[in-house]
Amino acid sequence: MLRNGETGDWIGTFEGHKGAVWSCCLDTNALRAASGSADFTAKIWDALTGDELHSFEHKHIVRACAFSEDTHLLLTGGVEKMLRIFDLNHPDASPREVDKSPGSIRTVAWLHSDQTILSSCTEIGGVRLWDVRSGKIVQTLETKSPVTSAEVSQDGRYITTADGSTVKFWDANHFGLVKSYNMPCTVESASLEPKFGNRFIAGGEDMWIHVFDFHTGEQITCNKGHHGPVHCVRFSPIGESYASGSEDGTIRIWQMSPATADEHEGVGANGPAGKVKVGANEVARKIEGFHVTNKDGPSEG
Repeated sequence: MLRNGETGDWIGTFEGHKGAVWSCCLDTNALRAASGSADFTAKIWDALTGDELHSFEHKHIVRACAFSEDTHLLLTGGVEKMLRIFDLNHPDASPREVDKSPGSIRTVAWLHSDQTILSSCTEIGGVRLWDVRSGKIVQTLETKSPVTSAEVSQDGRYITTADGSTVKFWDANHFGLVKSYNMPCTVESASLEPKFGNRFIAGGEDMWIHVFDFHTGEQITCNKGHHGPVHCVRFSPIGESYASGSEDGTIRIWQMSPATADEHEGVGANGPAGKVKVGANEVARKIEGFHVTNKDGPSEG
């Protein structure tokens, strides 16, 4: 389902999967969408018309998918313990396969201008970084618990991971651990604010969306409204809002409070040059419903 990121308004529904959809994403230009499903397929969709462009068959459940930065490739992973790279310019060609994952794949992402891919597993801890050319693991970011969320920051500097009750930030170029914060509950997902990098959000078992200061780890605020565990949180591309998806069957969009002059002063993308003051008056705007029961239009919340 596609919705307006600012208002939550229903735009359209991609119809064609015959099983639960585990993962979905848009390409860099928001012209195509991809989805991974329990029906053993990953599909490419025209994001403007909703038409199915191609369906890639797998041998088991597809848990994760991601477009490359240049939008020419699609990366998938799942229960097969295999990474596949599909050439979207030649969709009928056989994919490149990397079959050395130590476990069922939970998350995938691209970094280093599509020269490196990362993956995490459902059953074991750590994030594995693979060289695309050789298909070999070049580095493992060690964690005690399985990583349920892995995000590469918009400027490519950080990898944000959630494992157990911990959110970690890693140097995406040298792979060292930059910061690690203990969370108030088991977390499923975390996301770093993309414009200034001075805040991050986390959601999990306690059903709340927590907002933290990136530099100190102190909680700024928390947003309550979900009635089930939160499985995914993500900032919008320019950081003015963020979305949360929950087991309660809803997606909520939360509005960030306007940045103060103090926040802007001396701050560059994902890294301030000076001290940052973060206001505690976070304004939450929730969009409820998010259910489509009639294919001719959206249902009311």
